[in-house]
Amino acid sequence: MLNRVILIGRLTRDPELRYTPAGVAVTQFTLAVDRPFTSQGGEREADFIPVVTWRQLAEACANHLKKGHMAAVEGRIQVRNYENNEGRRVYVTEIIADNVRFLTPQSGGTTSSNDSRPGTGNQQNGNSGNGRGTNTASDDWGIPDDDLPF
Repeated sequence: MLNRVILIGRLTRDPELRYTPAGVAVTQFTLAVDRPFTSQGGEREADFIPVVTWRQLAEACANHLKKGHMAAVEGRIQVRNYENNEGRRVYVTEIIADNVRFLTPQSGGTTSSNDSRPGTGNQQNGNSGNGRGTNTASDDWGIPDDDLPF
């Protein structure tokens, strides 16, 4: 079974940071993702997808994302349900993100990222210190560029 989602879009409003009674950070925001086609009237349409992040990722999203910022979200789809005040069953479909990349340049002209995978967090413009603004194999693996076959 596979439940994996990757989305790129813009935030519709500032993220909402809250804490559970146990003190765990949780952030919710909505991502507007353009559809790959236009309507019959020639207008672009978008889907508005709720996203939830937890713990350190939640705090990073609350600190760095704002309304209108572009972000890439990687995670899984979750459907939950509850009974509302009127006694009706309400179903909520949302993305539980485990990786968020901040794609809008911050004030300073750099793009920050927050990647929950080991060894990939908080790189600026994909630059790992080689001064060229791009990742190369020598940055990640210790292999000189001259030794690469491409």
